[in-house]
Order: sequence, then C-alpha cells, then structure tokens
Amino acid sequence: MKDCIFCKIANNEIPTTMVYQDNEVAVFLSIEAVVNGHLLIVPKAHYKDLSEIDPKVLTHMIEVINNEIYPLMKEKLGCDGLTIVQNNDYGQEIKHFHIHLLARYENDKGEFKSKEDIKDIDEIYKKLMD
Repeated sequence: MKDCIFCKIANNEIPTTMVYQDNEVAVFLSIEAVVNGHLLIVPKAHYKDLSEIDPKVLTHMIEVINNEIYPLMKEKLGCDGLTIVQNNDYGQEIKHFHIHLLARYENDKGEFKSKEDIKDIDEIYKKLMD
C-alpha cells in the first residue's frame, strides 16, 4: 500500500532499527516501546489484519520469531521470556498486520514499563546487533 508506514519500513524506504529481514518479513524495534526489547515483525507485503494475511506468511513469521528473533533476544538482551501480541481493528493503530514481540524479565512482574524506564532505542539496538 502506497502510504503505509510499515510497508515503507519493511521495504527499506524509511530508515529504522532493522534487526532482521528476509524476502517476506522485517523485524525492527518499536518506537513506542512498552518494555526494554519491544520489537515488531511485519510482512513485506501489505495485509490489513489477521483476516487478510496469507497463512503461509503467518507461519513464516512464527518460524522467524522462534528460530531467529527469540533466541537473539535471549542471548543479547538476557530476557527470561517473550510475550507475543497481535491486534486487529480496535487497538490496531497501523492497519498493516504486525506482531509485537515483548522481552520479559523475571523481575518485571508481567508489567509494562513507564516511559522513564524505557531505555533509548539505540541502546537496545546496539545490544541486539553487537
């Protein structure tokens, strides 16, 4: 879709903190982080929501999370777990299918961080890419 920000990010038309990409998906840090280690995985093709996404693309996204991203988050961020969130319609600010990947830590009590407790995106990016 021409004006979709996630399409532009996924297809390298807008610079971002890209952590992983292949022919079908892109993974980058969220600029609206709710935890230290909040990533988004998006398909490069535009799908509005769960009702539109190709099941093969969705399966590939889960494989990338499981085989590439979650191990990277555990190794580089030292997280103890992963919360996966996906919104449709209400709660979906950008109408391009995406999955939130939230690093979880034993001491976070399952709560999101206040803005003051979120580290700088460049600091998290550097940890992931070192």
